[in-house]
Amino acid sequence: MEQRARLVGKVGLVTGGGQGVGRGIALALAAEGAAVVVTGRTEDKLKHTAGVISERGGRVHLVVGDVGERDDVDRMVAETVRRFGGLDVLVNNAQSSVQRRLEKTSYDDVELTYRSGPLAVFHAMQAALPHLRESRGSVVNLGSSAAVQGEATFAAYAMAKEAIRGLSRVAAREWGPYGIRVNVVCPAALSPAAEDYLAAHPRKAEELAREIPLGRLGAPEADIGRAVAALVSDDMAYLTGATLMLEGGRTLIG
Repeated sequence: MEQRARLVGKVGLVTGGGQGVGRGIALALAAEGAAVVVTGRTEDKLKHTAGVISERGGRVHLVVGDVGERDDVDRMVAETVRRFGGLDVLVNNAQSSVQRRLEKTSYDDVELTYRSGPLAVFHAMQAALPHLRESRGSVVNLGSSAAVQGEATFAAYAMAKEAIRGLSRVAAREWGPYGIRVNVVCPAALSPAAEDYLAAHPRKAEELAREIPLGRLGAPEADIGRAVAALVSDDMAYLTGATLMLEGGRTLIG
């Protein structure tokens, strides 16, 4: 029996959709039938993602903007609704990262990660709320296993990502009566940034392979994107306020 795509008729907005995990999520949502808006600061990267979706027969629109700017975030949501008539899925993926030891972490480092992370998520969720209430939609925010584990050199990044998890739990409780689900995904994926880092640190690559029970980093579309597509579908309609560790078992909690 042929399986129907799970997100036909849905509209998704993915921030930071030009590369890596964001690109993988956008491709997977489109593969399940959703119309997708991808946003980011670099137009060429967004065009690449949009081009792949279009070649596969999907509906896609791109919006260039910086999630660290409230006006840009409002415009991203407004253009999504104008282009496709509504909003069912919000994926807050964009996040600037700073990696330094705690004693060397500056206020500017923390401000950058907060502005592009929890503040951007906060602004996007507020802007999207009226449309998500109408559609009884779903929000997926991106956390990090580095923050959950408290990995060294991730002070500012970990602060930002754990703030996003706290905000997500509050939203899940407050917005549940509206039929809106809010969940967090903590991925470990072979993004361009991860590829560059591991190429420059071959010993770290070997350590990672040993740390992950499944023995590899995830593929942005096949492992992370498809999981997010399932999460926002009706198949997972009773899950909210959860954190899904999509990192091959590297972080085994409890």
